[in-house]
Amino acid sequence: MKYLLVLIATVGLGACTTVGPMTYGPADAKGFGYEDTQIESDRHRITYRGSGDMPPEQVEDYALLRAGEITIAKGYDWFRVIGRDVSGEERGGVGIGAGFGTGSYGRRSSVGVGVGGDLGTVGGRTFYTARIEVLLGRGAPPDDGQYFDAREIIDTIGGRV
Repeated sequence: MKYLLVLIATVGLGACTTVGPMTYGPADAKGFGYEDTQIESDRHRITYRGSGDMPPEQVEDYALLRAGEITIAKGYDWFRVIGRDVSGEERGGVGIGAGFGTGSYGRRSSVGVGVGGDLGTVGGRTFYTARIEVLLGRGAPPDDGQYFDAREIIDTIGGRV
């Protein structure tokens, strides 16, 4: 019973710890937020790492918002996403396992048998990271419709931030 109480308290404390900001902004000391790299004058890679409370759609929206900001800051009008990846990683929580075994102590020889198993993790959170690569453009957007208007993205997604 004592071990069960310790387990419940540990999971409860783990759930209360702060994992990062829910707000939009540059990467903080823990790595949550955006980072961007200029590959060419009109090509950028943006990574947005979300906290454990952010759904993958929000993390991807924040990466698109950063792409819109870069587009306007560089004097361009629209951008095209030419590479996209959203991944999740579970972190934190308490691993729970169970096992039993037999053995012999003494002067006689014996055979020991042990069995164990992983019952999973309790209290973990999934942290999502969105990586996009964008190509910036000026003037009339392409006819194929595979582009984002930078000002529209800033108004739409930025208005929710």
